[in-house]
Amino acid sequence: MARPLRIEYPGAIYHITSRGNARQPIYEDDEDRKVFLELLGFIVDRFNWLCHAYCLMDNHYHLLIETQDGNLSLGMRQLNGIYTQRFNKRHGRVGHLFQGRFKAILVDRENYLLELCRYVVLNPVRAGMVRSSGRYKWSSYRATAGTEKISSFLTTASVLSQCGRSRKVAQEKYKTFVEEAIGKPGPWGKLRGQILLGNDTFVASLEPYIKKVREVEDVPRGQRFVDRPGLEELLRDMEYQPNVVRDNLIREAHWKHGYTLVEIAEIVGQHYTTVSRIANRR
Repeated sequence: MARPLRIEYPGAIYHITSRGNARQPIYEDDEDRKVFLELLGFIVDRFNWLCHAYCLMDNHYHLLIETQDGNLSLGMRQLNGIYTQRFNKRHGRVGHLFQGRFKAILVDRENYLLELCRYVVLNPVRAGMVRSSGRYKWSSYRATAGTEKISSFLTTASVLSQCGRSRKVAQEKYKTFVEEAIGKPGPWGKLRGQILLGNDTFVASLEPYIKKVREVEDVPRGQRFVDRPGLEELLRDMEYQPNVVRDNLIREAHWKHGYTLVEIAEIVGQHYTTVSRIANRR
């Protein structure tokens, strides 16, 4: 089974989701949700995390977590593992509760922290469970908006500081900001390889971490080469280049940047066997 690429470093921010096995519920009732949030608070404190947003759905959850010590995997192993034990004990069950590994998207703080906080709390509205985020009890929206007490593990300063100078003004602007996105798609236009959300500068800054896993074959190829330039960009204006330059570009696209021969053949308009011969010519 392929394992997802995990890039971990101090100050990294992740949008995290974890789903129930076979899409089964991970919360049977409100008591389960209380148990989960209590455990989340323990994990946030133990691993020195910052939780910027959360939302508990029926068969999955969303978290926006900042790891001050670069220890995401350690904390998530504890969170999902301990919660599974408590859930199974309470409901007389055995076996897996969650479906495979958790999903973590590394987020560009400057451009997407506020946007992701909005996306997370809008999930119940998107699912048709409530008409507005303020009507849903099991998310961070109310605490961030100032309509209920803030949980001890929730950090709202980073989000509200982007909305206004005073707390009261920031909370009102936050409410408006969230409402404005109802019915609109999520912020996934810049998602790279299902693991990075940010602009080109952000992706380039992660190159040292990505380079370390280039040859780790059980990490999906699209994630091992997540920072590579686009294939069309690499092979732009090839028809105007001398054959030797064209051939070098094809070899670079395949061997350096990990594009398949089929992908390259589609772009350059050549048969697969022709591209294979060029790529493997030394």
